[in-house]
Amino acid sequence: MFASRATHVELSGIRRMFEGAPSGAINLGLGEPDFQPPAHILEALERAVRGGMNKYGPTGGLPELREAIAERLSKHTKVKPEEVLVTTGATEGLAATMQSLVDRGDEVLTPDPGFVLFAPHITLASGTPVFYKVRPEDAFHPRIPELHELVTPKTKAIIVNSPANPTGGVFDKKTIRGIVEVAEDNDLVIISDEVYEPFVYEGRHETFLGTYDKVVYVNSFSKLFSMTGWRLGFLSAPKEFVKTIAKISYYFIACPPTPTQFAVLAGLRGPQDFVVQMVKEFGRRREIVVDALNKIKGFECPWPKGAFYAFPSFRFDMASEALAMKILKAGVICTPGSAFGPGGEGHLRFSYANSRENLVKGMEIVGSVADSLA
Repeated sequence: MFASRATHVELSGIRRMFEGAPSGAINLGLGEPDFQPPAHILEALERAVRGGMNKYGPTGGLPELREAIAERLSKHTKVKPEEVLVTTGATEGLAATMQSLVDRGDEVLTPDPGFVLFAPHITLASGTPVFYKVRPEDAFHPRIPELHELVTPKTKAIIVNSPANPTGGVFDKKTIRGIVEVAEDNDLVIISDEVYEPFVYEGRHETFLGTYDKVVYVNSFSKLFSMTGWRLGFLSAPKEFVKTIAKISYYFIACPPTPTQFAVLAGLRGPQDFVVQMVKEFGRRREIVVDALNKIKGFECPWPKGAFYAFPSFRFDMASEALAMKILKAGVICTPGSAFGPGGEGHLRFSYANSRENLVKGMEIVGSVADSLA
């Protein structure tokens, strides 16, 4: 009855946890900031809606927004407005990119553990995901010689994600150079998901933008301005890439929503202190969660350098999904590491996008579950 593409992908392991959550459970599973967008952005949205900006817009996004995004990205490398595409969230940008680049039989290198959408997007484009390991002992950086070994004549692209979901890993310049060399040597496209760009706690964010002439850089306003439900993102790539991805994007969405684009434009042109304060707060929450996890017998948690997730390993004799379900029944939602690929087994992901009070309470519950298992 159903097309094979619909049966070859599974429901996200993140979503499965929410379906079984008891009432009042502390949510440490969801990857979204618990703040509201700044007042000047909300006011701009109201002005746009009341001012009649409720019609279809250009498929590629409002020209003035593309220009503002290009200007923002030009702090890294010169970007022109025609090298920018506005999308309905990074998710649609990634999906449209995959549909534009990948043919049946093509292989795409993707991280393991890695974000839950990467491999299904490859599969839905009739490609084959080929997983490369990212390990705690390597600060969740890929090993460059392993990337070289995974490349075959069928390899079309490599997906990278820094700061990373679920691991919190952040690439340094050396790792980026190594990945770019693999791409250059094998004529691969680099698809770089950098939606957690502002959330770096040690060092600074290093981008793939401008490092190579076949980079599709994907980002979003969801985390930047705490507007996950608004579904607005963007990508930047060479002009001929953008033209083709925009064509595919049209058949998915026709155009990105008009009023939210005006609101985001106000966000880009307005003060950025909201972002700075939000990242500082996440830094404090990171300390609460990682300190607490490392005091719980049976857990070991490396310090995430970016994003807002802790990704501890555990030493209990059970699968990550079984452990996550035990913690869920006790009143805390987290995500089993297996949801992010085979390499995530033996880990859990905790989002610290919640209040300090809930984080403390949630870690106490996790500690109680660990004690009962010990």
